Amino acid sequence: MKPASRTVRAPASKKRLCQGSSLPITDTLSCVLARRACQLCVFVPAGFHTATAERRRLDALARAGADLFEIGLAHDDAILDGPVIQSAYRRALRRGHVLDRALRTVEHAAGLRPTVLMTYWDPVARHGPERLAHRFADAGAAGIMIVDLPDDAAGTWLHTAAAAGLTAPRLAPRTATDQELDTIQRTASGWLYAPASSAPTGYRGPLDLAALDAAVQRVRATGPLPIVAGIGISTPALAASVAPLVDAVAIGAPVVRALQQGRDAATATVAAFADALRVPQQ
Repeated sequence: MKPASRTVRAPASKKRLCQGSSLPITDTLSCVLARRACQLCVFVPAGFHTATAERRRLDALARAGADLFEIGLAHDDAILDGPVIQSAYRRALRRGHVLDRALRTVEHAAGLRPTVLMTYWDPVARHGPERLAHRFADAGAAGIMIVDLPDDAAGTWLHTAAAAGLTAPRLAPRTATDQELDTIQRTASGWLYAPASSAPTGYRGPLDLAALDAAVQRVRATGPLPIVAGIGISTPALAASVAPLVDAVAIGAPVVRALQQGRDAATATVAAFADALRVPQQ
């Protein structure tokens, strides 16, 4: 398995070709997820640090091995997140200007790696789906994932995102029925997110890899979208175990914990996860 390059690169053209393919691709997110190696998706909450410090940390995390960035839009009712990310969001909310800070964070992150905004439906509805989609598209985002997207809004949101030139990744919960998974696949683009654990983000217990494998296979049977797994992938060893099952591994709480200690700790954390994904899988 050929490891992906880990050097900082400028954002690629939307006409960039996937590695090993002569077919044009419309966005760099799809290009990265099409690689054979499992990719590393790194979550960073916008506004957790000052703008200057945040840019420096994103630069360092890209150099350390992030293939993709998820940028979290701070929200005061992040019900699917655990205490680590909720605390980071509260800190960002205290700084104020949440949307503007997130736009600047996405703009910088997108200059380093394909970047998806992670948010909840309430801020999207409050700011206006079309307005918010176009603003983040203009900032360079590759997509917006709404983790609690209402089913009755999913089809409209998919078209809204597409009209702005964005993908619309969706959460594919393990409890979803086959019919629900089919609907999720049809109302998503970019990727589907398969939780490695049913716990809130920040879970640090064991993972049932057999159950995750079965869940991923169910999702893959519904359509062609790449699969990203996150939540509960708390150590590099767990990331290496999950890697053969999915197209990308997402890490959030381990990075946020490390960011609380400083840039060096966060860089070392991302590098350790990236190294774990470089190991050829048997």
